[in-house]
Amino acid sequence: MKRDRLSLLEATILPVAGASSLLIVWQWVLPALGVPAYIVPTPLSVLRTFASEWRDLVQNALPTWYEALLGFFLGNLTAVILAIVFVYSPRVRAAYFPVVLLFNTIPVLALAPIIILVFGLGVFPKVVIAALLCFFPTLVNMVRGLTSATSNELELMHVLSASGWETFWRLRAPRSVPLLFASLRISATTSVIGAIVGEWIGSDRGLGAVIIQSTFNYRAERLFAAVLLASLSGIIFFAIVGRIERIFHRLASP
Repeated sequence: MKRDRLSLLEATILPVAGASSLLIVWQWVLPALGVPAYIVPTPLSVLRTFASEWRDLVQNALPTWYEALLGFFLGNLTAVILAIVFVYSPRVRAAYFPVVLLFNTIPVLALAPIIILVFGLGVFPKVVIAALLCFFPTLVNMVRGLTSATSNELELMHVLSASGWETFWRLRAPRSVPLLFASLRISATTSVIGAIVGEWIGSDRGLGAVIIQSTFNYRAERLFAAVLLASLSGIIFFAIVGRIERIFHRLASP
């Protein structure tokens, strides 16, 4: 009978083998095909640039991390509060949820210049852009989680004379936790994207500024090194949220 699940060894080796094969193609096949290094530098040259310029790259990453973290907290906190309002006030939800949906359909690259124009060139507009990318997934998942309790469960809480506050904390909130953490994992990466997009529009420092400057100056190795650091930042933020989720479940379990 054919196995549907991979062994632990296969689950470990296969991703490494897949990534290694792509790196081999990138390192040797692309140059052999005549792709110039100033367009697509090899992985080794990118790593050499990363090793030689890591201090400057990290200094530029600091404002990006700061903007991403503030946007992460602002966007998710606003989404959680608004989700609670929507759940307990169907009229407010009917009036404003379509407006939120409309804003979510606007591409962030189109919305970012407007935000920069309104709020200027400081840190705050970058935080707002990062927050917007975090906001909508968390809002949708929180509304779904808070309304996932069945009518029988709500009726049982009513029979037990539970107050609205008790119903929220003992039934609605626990149901929403898995969906909340799923949204937070997504937001951990999109917050970095939002901060970088904001830096593209108007900033002289940050990973977004490094990417734009390296593109116009044809410094492909530095460009790829900045993109690599941005990707690692998103992965680290994602891993931190995952770790917090595991700690939360361990503390919350009886």
